[in-house]
Amino acid sequence: MHLTLTCLAVWLLAPPAFSAPVASPAAPARMMKWADSTRLGSPMSKDPNVIEFGGRYLMYFSLPPFAPKLAPANAPAGWSIGIAESRDLFTWKKVGELWPEQECERRGLCTPSAIVLGGKVHLFYASYGNGRKDGICHAVSEDGLRFTRDPSNPVFHPTGGWTSGRAIDPEVFPVGDQLLLYFATRDPEMKIQMLGVAGADLKSDFGRQSWKQLRDAPILKPELPWERLCIEAPSLCRRGDELVMFYAGGYNNDPQQVGGAVSRDGLRWERCGKEPFLRNGQPGEWNFSESGHPGVFTGRDGQTWLFFQGNNDRGATWFLSRAAVGWSGNRPKALTAEDFR
Repeated sequence: MHLTLTCLAVWLLAPPAFSAPVASPAAPARMMKWADSTRLGSPMSKDPNVIEFGGRYLMYFSLPPFAPKLAPANAPAGWSIGIAESRDLFTWKKVGELWPEQECERRGLCTPSAIVLGGKVHLFYASYGNGRKDGICHAVSEDGLRFTRDPSNPVFHPTGGWTSGRAIDPEVFPVGDQLLLYFATRDPEMKIQMLGVAGADLKSDFGRQSWKQLRDAPILKPELPWERLCIEAPSLCRRGDELVMFYAGGYNNDPQQVGGAVSRDGLRWERCGKEPFLRNGQPGEWNFSESGHPGVFTGRDGQTWLFFQGNNDRGATWFLSRAAVGWSGNRPKALTAEDFR
């Protein structure tokens, strides 16, 4: 069963395997489907990441290079990071952009992950366009809009014979006295995408000297048929004494779909089943090419939202959407169409 506008179903996340999908519900009265069009003249936004800060919600996302006819004279050549604002997590307005400033960002920056620590927004993101040399960068902001770059950027590259040294798709999450940094990397042949983890003291400045790689091996790598050659875009939340990770399986438009895994220590992860948690749509539906790159957000009211990206034209456009995640204990439960409100 697929996630569509008329049939919005996801699979129950519960070990050792996913349950059968819920019955096909009626379409919701409204559904978030948002994207910025200023770069291409058509909708194109990817890699959503949402926080609450300064009395509003901020969403950081990836923006493509400008189309030549729309590019200002000082336009960056590659990808950049957009910032959108909302008061209700449904209606969004772009309020800012991060363009390259440092040499490592010159060819592009993308896949943002933000966290509020000590009253400031710490943004982790990837340089992009440098192949094996792409790494994780860090910046800090007092208002969530204007950022000061870490002078030691990139602050992290993975090492070891299992990795090419490339790192993208950062996700940061506090566990004990550490800030854990999850990232996607590729094998030495640059074919297989997988996840790794590093850590830094929460009291550190998160500069290059702060990070220590915690495993000399991937914490998750493609094994299931639907994951194909790629696991990327980790996004975490905590439920009781467990961590829940949503991740993307399959490269863009393979189709990419969303899976789940759980951990008690943030280092050893166990899949919650053999099937995707969130599937792509059927032919003709808005998310036929993929439902991917998850970004999980839990509000003060305890409601958990899963933001994700989708398209039906193999990447000519990209939209961002969301689903309200319900829980059964520490496990997400099956959603109905009303959860995509």
